[in-house]
Amino acid sequence: MKPGAPPREPERPAPTRAWVRLLSGKRLDLLNPTPFDWEDSDLATGLARTYRWGGHSAWDLPLSVAQHSLLVLALRRLWHPAVDDPRADLRELLHDADEGLLGFDCISVVKPFLGETFRLLTESLERAVALRYGLAPWTASEWKPHKRADRVAAASEAVHVVGWTNREVRATLGIAHQPLTEDPLTATYGGVPWEPWPPTLAAERFLAELRVLSLRLEP
Repeated sequence: MKPGAPPREPERPAPTRAWVRLLSGKRLDLLNPTPFDWEDSDLATGLARTYRWGGHSAWDLPLSVAQHSLLVLALRRLWHPAVDDPRADLRELLHDADEGLLGFDCISVVKPFLGETFRLLTESLERAVALRYGLAPWTASEWKPHKRADRVAAASEAVHVVGWTNREVRATLGIAHQPLTEDPLTATYGGVPWEPWPPTLAAERFLAELRVLSLRLEP
C-alpha cells in the first residue's frame, strides 16, 4: 500500500449459497425453508432420486425413498384396513419427505457423527413439510405403529433388496422385526416383488398417491 493511501477495507466473504434449484424452477433454501419453496412434483422427484441403504442394492437399481414411503403406507393400510384416515395416510407417505428435499438419506449409524447442526437442518425441513401439508405431530400412540411399519419395511428391504441375511438383520442392523416374505406393493402396482423401481416410475407413483390424498383433504 502506498504511503498516505487510505487503508483497504477487508474483503468480505461471499455469502454461502444454501439454496438448490428444483426441477420446477423454484429455489429451496435448505437453511431457511418455507412451505412454498417446492412443487409436489419436485418432492416426488427428489424422493425418487434419493436412495436408501447408501445406494447399495443387489438389483440393477437402488431403492428410492419414494418406493420405501409407499411401502410403509401400504403396511399401514394392510394392518389397519378398517381405518380410513387420509390425513394419517398422508403423514405416513410423507414421513421421510425431508430427505427428498435434502437429496440425502443418511444411514442411521452415520447420523450421530453429523452432529447437532445436521439435526437442526433436517428438523427445519420437517417443519416446512408439516406446514405445507397440514401434518400434525405424532402422538405416542401413533408413533409406535408407524415405527413398526418403518422397521418392518427396513428389515424386508435389507433382505430382499440389499442382500442381508435374516440373522444379520437382527444381529448387525439391530432390527428385531421379522422381514416380510411377500411385497405388499405388488398388490397395487404389480411387477417383480421387491424390485426397485426406476426413478421416473417411483416419482410418478408417489406423486399420484400424494395428489389423491391431498384431494381427499380439500374442504
